[in-house]
This record gives sequence, structure tokens and C-alpha cells, in this order.
Amino acid sequence: MATRRELVERAKDGDHDAFVALADTAYDRMHRVADLILRDRDLASDAVQEAIISAWMHVRAIRDPDRFEAWLYRLTIRASYREARRRSTTVVQITERQIDIADDVDAVSNVDLRDSLERGFRRLSPEQRAVLVVHHYLQLADIEAAAALGVPVGTMKSRLNRANTALRAALDADDRLPQVAKEALA
Repeated sequence: MATRRELVERAKDGDHDAFVALADTAYDRMHRVADLILRDRDLASDAVQEAIISAWMHVRAIRDPDRFEAWLYRLTIRASYREARRRSTTVVQITERQIDIADDVDAVSNVDLRDSLERGFRRLSPEQRAVLVVHHYLQLADIEAAAALGVPVGTMKSRLNRANTALRAALDADDRLPQVAKEALA
């Protein structure tokens, strides 16, 4: 079994099968990152497809094979930004799961919390969502998060601070809305 580094080296040399193996292992996380940024599965699929095509076209440019995954995330984030600009009005679809209230009262409060977070997250720009995704979902270290976003570490930290502040403000504003208005937003 080849290591990731070996697969990257082979992909850089034009080995299509090695690249497919790398893309296959990263696809689900790339799609989740794009989905969290764009809040739409179809747009996320388009962004990931664009990122994978770009990765194949530019795989020879990778200087450090150990940073391949961070490079893929950066391509995914940039493709997500482009997709968001192309589709400035995004329709958000929230799929609800069935909940048996009698069996799990806590599940109702979890759904309420998730919906509140969804509404707050939707109010953020794609760039703000991206920094939150890279930091909280991917749990990348600051230097890796900055590399994935393609910005200096200080810029990533300030964007993270602003995104957290904006999310808090959106959640606070959501708490102040009457229930009827919340239902209209959802």
C-alpha cells in the first residue's frame, strides 16, 4: 500500500490512478467543506468538481507532497468562492429528520439549536463561513488554516475573530426575533 506522499509523487509524474486514489480519499471532506461554505449540496458538488479538475491540471506545481491535503482544501475554498459569486442568490435546503418527541425530548432542543445555527450561518458571507469551516470543522492549526485559505496567519486570525463576532451577532439577532419571523426565515 502506497503512502499518501508516494501517491502525490506519482500523481505529479502523471499517474492518473494515483491522483484518483488521492481525490477519492479526499472527496467527502472536500464536499463537506464546500457544502458548509455554500449551504447548497448542488453548488458544493460543482465547486468540488472544479477543485478536482484544477488539482489534476496543476498537480505538478505541488512543492511539498505533505501539504497536498491543505492544497486541495485551498482549491475547494477558492472554487466555493467562485461558485458563490456565480450564484449570488443561494437557496438553502434543510433536510429534517424524523424525531419521536416521546422518545427523545433533548432531540427537540438539539434541532432548535441546529436550526438557529443554520440561520446564523446563512447570514455570514462565504469568506466568513470558510474561515469558520477551516478552523472548527477541519480543525486545522492556524498555519495550516491560513495556507488553506491562501492568506497570512495574522489575516486568518483576524478573519476568524470577525466571523465569530458576526456569527454571535447573527445568533443574538435571531434570539430577538419573534417566533413568527423565525419560522419565515427557516
